[in-house]
Amino acid sequence: MIGSIIRRLLVAIPTLFVFTLMIFLLIHIAPGDPTLLYTGRLASAEVYDRTRAQLGLDEPLYIQYGKFLSRLAKGDLGRSLKYRMDVIDLLKLRLPNSLILGVSSLALAYLVAIPFGILAAIKQGTIIDVIIMIIIALGMSIPIFWLGLMLILFFSVKLRWLPVSGYESWRHMILPVVTLASVQISFLMRMVRSSMLEELRLDYIRTARAKGVKERMILWRHAFRNSLLPVISLFGMQVGWLVAGAVVIEMVFVWPGVGSLIVDSIIRSDYPVVLGVLLVLGAAVIAGNLLADILYHVVDPRIRS
Repeated sequence: MIGSIIRRLLVAIPTLFVFTLMIFLLIHIAPGDPTLLYTGRLASAEVYDRTRAQLGLDEPLYIQYGKFLSRLAKGDLGRSLKYRMDVIDLLKLRLPNSLILGVSSLALAYLVAIPFGILAAIKQGTIIDVIIMIIIALGMSIPIFWLGLMLILFFSVKLRWLPVSGYESWRHMILPVVTLASVQISFLMRMVRSSMLEELRLDYIRTARAKGVKERMILWRHAFRNSLLPVISLFGMQVGWLVAGAVVIEMVFVWPGVGSLIVDSIIRSDYPVVLGVLLVLGAAVIAGNLLADILYHVVDPRIRS
């Protein structure tokens, strides 16, 4: 298992390098001029050119990229043009908020989806299965931003049970966490249900039943364990979905995380912040896929590659 993890780490390094190159080029190709964050639009041409040279934006892209990699190797992500502070310090302020939102949503998704997915598989064809399948269809089809707005309208505006937005107490977490987890719950429930149904139809399950093995033991010690592999394979992709969904959720609920930070930085052409945030998010997705590989080995030691 250790050798497999090392191989995947070696693959992750060039993947991250290519990712940084792509986002660096896309950011500099996109419209917008970060120099104006310093000078303003009424600055003279002389001030504009001097500021652009001080920021290093007058140099060729390959030189700028080389300097970016050199700073990155030292753990320096640059300095925000808008906030006038190091990107690392800015991430230290915002990243924990996004981690709280993402980890809580993922935990909620698994806690809800796994038992209900198993229940749908056991009760296949019954009214319980039909209700769960309707919930899955709704969860996969409703836009996440619309769901967030409807939850705000109902629980915050009409019932006044929960705050509309912000980040002050655990009550502020409920609506954004539930909204972000909703899509994950739907995908996971469908995956768990399909995987369990496939396992329950296999010969070894019928053999165990014929030998008189208790149904509870068949479900949990055999069918459930083997049905986890497809669910684990979904984990790496879920990290990417959480990253994308967090951007929308943080804007809807005014959550002070990296999602809202990157949207604001893109609008204002704050290149160092955009590069730093995307680099961290890309590393998180790669780490999620690596963790999924490790969990594969834990659940099924027969897997060696």
